[in-house]
Amino acid sequence: MASSPLSDFLRSYLTAAIFGSLGFILVGLLLFLSYLVRPNRHQAQKYLSYESGVDPVGSLWSQSQIRYYIFALLFVMFDVEAVFIFPWATRVEAYGVFGLVEMFVFIGVLLLGLVYAWRKGVLKWA
Repeated sequence: MASSPLSDFLRSYLTAAIFGSLGFILVGLLLFLSYLVRPNRHQAQKYLSYESGVDPVGSLWSQSQIRYYIFALLFVMFDVEAVFIFPWATRVEAYGVFGLVEMFVFIGVLLLGLVYAWRKGVLKWA
């Protein structure tokens, strides 16, 4: 007697669910085991920030300028742009004129973002 396609479909999801559950149980078990085995000694020096062998001086709290975070986000944005442009460039003939127009729209939107960031002074490092 042949099984129906629906039961095969559900059986594959059941297999994935079983393996996923086993993975979560194994991770939880190992974390609990490491909690039982590890030493637990609280020390004041343990919670100090430590940077390259230099003892901390002054307050632990310091503010950073938001400009550095925005600069990093701009870098990520243009890095992702390269990730999208490279596959398009390898298959530009297959996409035709529509693909070319869509890529120009994509680059245009990114250039608008770059011009906006430039006008706001985000790209000035110092």
